[in-house]
Amino acid sequence: MPLTPLDIHNKEFNKGFRGYDEDEVNEFLDQVIKDYELVLREKKEIEERLNEMKDRLGHFVNIEETLNKSIIIAQEAGEDVKRNAQKEAKLIIKEAEKNADRIVNESLSKARKIALEIEDLKKQSKVFRTRFKMLIEAQLDMLNTDDWDHLLEYEVDATELKIHEEEDSLA
Repeated sequence: MPLTPLDIHNKEFNKGFRGYDEDEVNEFLDQVIKDYELVLREKKEIEERLNEMKDRLGHFVNIEETLNKSIIIAQEAGEDVKRNAQKEAKLIIKEAEKNADRIVNESLSKARKIALEIEDLKKQSKVFRTRFKMLIEAQLDMLNTDDWDHLLEYEVDATELKIHEEEDSLA
C-alpha cells in the first residue's frame, strides 16, 4: 500500500544521540509532503485524463466498429442491388426481345397481308380496266354506227306537234 501525505506527516523517528537536526528534518518532510501531494494530485489528474481518454477511445472504437459494419452492410447492399439490377436488366432484355420478335412477326404478317391485298387490288384494277375499256369501246361502237346519221335525216313537222299537244290538253 503506497504512502499517503498523512503517513509522511505522522511519521516519527526515534531520537538518538547525535541525531539529525529535528527542524531540518521537519522542513524536509514538509517539502516532501508538498511534493508528494503534488505528485499524487498530478497522478490523479493523469488517471482521470487516462480514464477519459479510454472512454473516448472506447467511443471511437465503437464508432469505428459501427462504421466498419456499416461499410460491410453497404457493400453487401450494393452487391445485392447490383445483382438485382442485373437480373432485372436480363428480364427486361428478354421481355424486349420477345416484344421485338412479336412486333417483327406481326409486321411480317401485316406486310404479307398487305402484299396479298395489293395483288388482289391489281387483279381487280385489271378487271375494272378491261370492263371499263369494253364499256367505252361499246359506247364508241354505238357512236360510230349509222343509226345516228339516220336519226339526223329524220324530219319532224313542228306544226303537227302543236296539233297533237292541243289535242292532248283538251282531253
